[in-house]
Amino acid sequence: MDNDKFVELCKEKVADYTNTTMNLSSVNPPVHISTSDVYVVWLNRTLQNNKALLSTTVSDGMYYEVTYNGDRNELYFDAYSLVHNEAFKLGE
Repeated sequence: MDNDKFVELCKEKVADYTNTTMNLSSVNPPVHISTSDVYVVWLNRTLQNNKALLSTTVSDGMYYEVTYNGDRNELYFDAYSLVHNEAFKLGE
């Protein structure tokens, strides 16, 4: 699968997941995003495999990892929620 097709498929999966999940929660008004609201944070292709980290314009602390296994022609989708974020001042 080429990179453009992979990225478009990833964006579709993330948009579908976000629309379904956010509409099942108590979000009011319901969320509806399109693939243009999904962006790639990181993308890698190694041999016949692809991996992307993605997020959306929705302020929900979620990010997504999508992996394409070219050997099996399978797509793996993981959704993660931000649990903790802290800044540390480093010495100069």
